[in-house]
Amino acid sequence: MAVDDRVTPELGGVPETLLWTLYHRALEARRPDAVLADPKAVELVDRIDYPFEQHFGAGGLSQLQALRARCFDREVRRFLAAHPDGTVVALGEGLETQFWRVDNGRVTWVSVDLPESITLRDELLPRSPRERRVACSALDRRWMDEVDPSRGLLVTAQGLLMYLQRDDVDALVTACAERFPAAHFVFDAVPRWLVAQSRRGALKGGGGYRPPPWQWGLDAQEERRLAQLHPCIADLRALAAPRGRGAVHGLLLPLASRVPALRRRMLSVLRARFESTARSAAG
Repeated sequence: MAVDDRVTPELGGVPETLLWTLYHRALEARRPDAVLADPKAVELVDRIDYPFEQHFGAGGLSQLQALRARCFDREVRRFLAAHPDGTVVALGEGLETQFWRVDNGRVTWVSVDLPESITLRDELLPRSPRERRVACSALDRRWMDEVDPSRGLLVTAQGLLMYLQRDDVDALVTACAERFPAAHFVFDAVPRWLVAQSRRGALKGGGGYRPPPWQWGLDAQEERRLAQLHPCIADLRALAAPRGRGAVHGLLLPLASRVPALRRRMLSVLRARFESTARSAAG
């Protein structure tokens, strides 16, 4: 690829983290024994003029990032098996290439992110006639006007909620539950102890990169509180981690993800199910 064809991103703060996750997915996808097939991620890293390795290191967390993406992929495929013409809303999507990994040829995809991230996405990724891109914060309810939930709706928030304040997490979950009472909401969360480490600047992204501090995380009490946040939250449950490569990712972490006390010490992926009559029927 000619140097002039490469794209130089102008990102900082939280939006820059989209390059970190992209890089790690691409590193894993380049392996012959990769746990995630993601040729689009490889293509994007080759097209972007950015010192990936210098900033993000050699990729010690690549398999973990890829397995997180695979967990979200599994939930999207499960949703599309039940709702093949449904809508998936990806909040804070950045340069996630999930659409190309899971597309069934019928899904409507709505990508929501900050304007600078959507601009970069437009430069690098082709648009499908079934894909819409909304340039606004996930906390801005304007994106909800772009969504038709009538054929089924799944909302995802991958790598997003940990950067929000708890009040903003509550506001987003509440808004989704009220506006889309038959939808599912899949999100990831880091443990509270790791949020504390992040705020102290003790976490590094590899290389010379220092990621923005996380603001919100889960422990047992916070998880129970979130499950009872709104009457339309009918169910909140953690999802088992996919099996990866090696003893840690292939055995220990998948087993730990099934034990609540252990799972809350690591990154979790959870699924909330909304129902308009969840609490009234129960009461």
